[in-house]
Amino acid sequence: MTVLVVSNQKGGVGKTTTAISVGAALVEHGQRVLIVDLDPQANATSGLGISKAPPNHIYGLILKEQPIDDSIIATAVPGLDLIPSGPDMAGAEVELVPLMAREYRLRQALRATHDYDTILVDCPPSLGLLTINALTAGDAVVIPVQCEYYALEGLAQLLATIEAVRARLNSRLEVLAIVLTMEDRRNRLSLQVIDEVRNHFPTLVADARIPRAVRLAEAPSHGLPISVYDRRSAGAQAYDDLARELSARLRAKAPIALGGAIA
Repeated sequence: MTVLVVSNQKGGVGKTTTAISVGAALVEHGQRVLIVDLDPQANATSGLGISKAPPNHIYGLILKEQPIDDSIIATAVPGLDLIPSGPDMAGAEVELVPLMAREYRLRQALRATHDYDTILVDCPPSLGLLTINALTAGDAVVIPVQCEYYALEGLAQLLATIEAVRARLNSRLEVLAIVLTMEDRRNRLSLQVIDEVRNHFPTLVADARIPRAVRLAEAPSHGLPISVYDRRSAGAQAYDDLARELSARLRAKAPIALGGAIA
């Protein structure tokens, strides 16, 4: 079982879309996948068609130490399950502070299940205790980066946080890939951003790039992954390519250094 953490403290970069779409693509490749919605905004929950979180959601799992099987629900995609989020998570950051082993809550919970090939954790847009929990539980991090002017803003802080977690809490953690999202090939700025990020992180940037596409934006409102909503769309093909690339990187198991400096 591999735990992939989808994280970037910058909002609106495609974290949730990436978690859901990669998860659905991996299911199509024969895997059993669990998505963990760690974001109080619960976008992954609504994006998979769950309008109201059940009583036992991610809050009960990490704050109340409830059994993980009580928190898992099936989605409309066979083989793709979800631990939903809900409004109770709004105060989770504060409630975690006084708890014993607060950074390990999610890690301990996920250890209790072995029914999945891949677990994808959708993080909130912050570097607080919820994200630290995800990084402590993870094997590898996938970082979505939007193809826009401020693409590298905050990335240095995220990478520094990952290094700190690796040094103090989770020595096996590595950065698996930086994924360029919302690419517009007609826009010269997108091409410039791609070149800039590749220059800083030549070994980390994924070859698969995610286009800015109407069908990708529409899919969450229907509660479906893009591969189910419109299998032939450019977004579905891009995420299928990304899922294959991430799987290949995991199989290679080559040590991945963070490398590169951000000016």
